[in-house]
Amino acid sequence: MGINKVAVLGCGLMGSGIAQVCAQAGREVTIIEVAQEFLNKGLSGIRKQLDRMVEKGKLATEERDKILARLKGSTRLEDAAGAQIVIEAIIENIEEKNKTYSALDRICGPETIFASNTSSLSVTQMMTAASAERQRRFIGMHFFNPVPVMKLVEVVRTILTDPEAFDDATQFAREIGKVPVVTTDRTGFIVNRLLVPYMLDCIRALEEGVGSILDIDNGMKLGCGHPMGPFTLLDFVGLDTTYYIANIMFDEFKEKRFAPPPLLKRMVMAGLYGRKSGRGFYDYSDPENPRPMNLV
Repeated sequence: MGINKVAVLGCGLMGSGIAQVCAQAGREVTIIEVAQEFLNKGLSGIRKQLDRMVEKGKLATEERDKILARLKGSTRLEDAAGAQIVIEAIIENIEEKNKTYSALDRICGPETIFASNTSSLSVTQMMTAASAERQRRFIGMHFFNPVPVMKLVEVVRTILTDPEAFDDATQFAREIGKVPVVTTDRTGFIVNRLLVPYMLDCIRALEEGVGSILDIDNGMKLGCGHPMGPFTLLDFVGLDTTYYIANIMFDEFKEKRFAPPPLLKRMVMAGLYGRKSGRGFYDYSDPENPRPMNLV
């Protein structure tokens, strides 16, 4: 089944990015938000991204206009009715997601694929909010930030996912310019399963005096060829987000490597979330020249 009509739930950073790449790939996209102000902000962000591409000569003005014409905004969940796939990118809260999926199950046709962009929650736990038949057409599609730039999509198969629905979603990911990797419904999937313990261990190394923030960052960049050091990455991802994901993974596996270190917990409690709050492992008072914080 070719997927040409897409509904994206949520017009925040991830939802707007997913909607943009789908529209750029020629798909008709309906973006649904809970309030018009959030919708306007997300659509404005897409417009700015496309305008920048035009300014840099990467996109023709006519093509930009065609992409924007393929994007439709709505605050009504009912407008997802005609979609062949619904990609959910709302708040990482299982109760809110289940409430949404329960409503969508009554709105969408039986062939519609439901795909969650969750990075940490159980896809199986979400699909229980839908009918038994719908559960066979339920998957995870974890995109990476920033979506227009990052090529990877983790396509998550549950123990009930229908092979045809899974194949359709995987092919759809390729057609919108992404590289799909297949994984099973285990908390953290592939990337976070490996990345989160690495970042947490770097925080422990800082706590134990193994090296400074700057030295550990430079060590991993220059010694391992990483594009950014772990503390720069933590600030980019958001310390609150990392803390949240780590707690979910620890609850799932009960392994020490997934447990948030005390320093991470204290920083989140203090509102030091990283770039989004202006301070994390670095102080971004001067964004062009962030300074390491004195934390230990």
